[in-house]
Amino acid sequence: MSDPFFLPPSGTDLPRYAGVPSFMRLPYLQPDHPRRAEVDIGIFGLPWDGATSNRPGARHGPRGLRDASTMIRERNRATGQEPFKAARIADLGDVAMSPVDQHDALTAAQAFVAGMLGQGIRPFMVGGDHLCTLTVLRELRAARGEAFGLVLLDSHTDLYPPYFGGKTLTHGNPFRQAIEEGCLDPTACVMIGMRGTSYNNDDFQYGWDRGVRIVTIEECFALGWSAVMQIAREVVGTRAAYVSFDIDFIDPAYAPGTGTPEVGGPTSFEAIGCVRALRGLDIIGADLVEVAPPFDTAGITTWLGASIMFELLCAMQR
Repeated sequence: MSDPFFLPPSGTDLPRYAGVPSFMRLPYLQPDHPRRAEVDIGIFGLPWDGATSNRPGARHGPRGLRDASTMIRERNRATGQEPFKAARIADLGDVAMSPVDQHDALTAAQAFVAGMLGQGIRPFMVGGDHLCTLTVLRELRAARGEAFGLVLLDSHTDLYPPYFGGKTLTHGNPFRQAIEEGCLDPTACVMIGMRGTSYNNDDFQYGWDRGVRIVTIEECFALGWSAVMQIAREVVGTRAAYVSFDIDFIDPAYAPGTGTPEVGGPTSFEAIGCVRALRGLDIIGADLVEVAPPFDTAGITTWLGASIMFELLCAMQR
């Protein structure tokens, strides 16, 4: 039976626009809260975009998504799932990340994630730019002692080498760095939705050389989304996997609030279908990144992002 403490208040009892916003109106548990160790899945924010290479703004993502997510209700009508009853889920707050010092920022994030994992909490990170993901991957690798798989829904591979002479990590590098550090098993990694212009083909070539399955947007529309997600399931198989969802995976007609939009992507409905197709995988952690409220229109990106978060929580059910 579900624990009432971990259930969000219903909009029939407290209006959704009322109260202090937390992710999906779940309990907000600070590090010293006595019930924090009971949490199964912890949602936390990394409000940092210090690795953004062009338009900043994703540092405001966690706050914007908290507010939008108060509209989420308890039941997934399509799948019948009620994730807040199936698992103890809580908002664990934001990490204090220096906006001017990358090393300090990433170190703080990794320490936070290490603490969660030490309590047996599965991480659900809300960014922030995509380099934030590397902090979670590093700590999962340290805790598990072995590499794992990846499902990336994105319009970019983020497999480029560090920028500016190979000295600076950016949001274009996290998965290359994670492979180099032994966090990810590239043969269990699938990247879906790649499109747009590029500097060169080095990112694709790097992935191909190491066995990463890259599914371009052209292949996605040629095969159909159901077939593409079946490829994803086959690549990951029974291995543990991390799911990373960059909001720019979705066409900017539906999600304009992001720093590096790429036209020609899936609709909101197609993106939700991709996440639902992940049910049954051994998902050890997940994230939603690159939501930049300053570029949003009427809050449509944050609301879509909150909806994707809910679907990811449903996919993470065991």
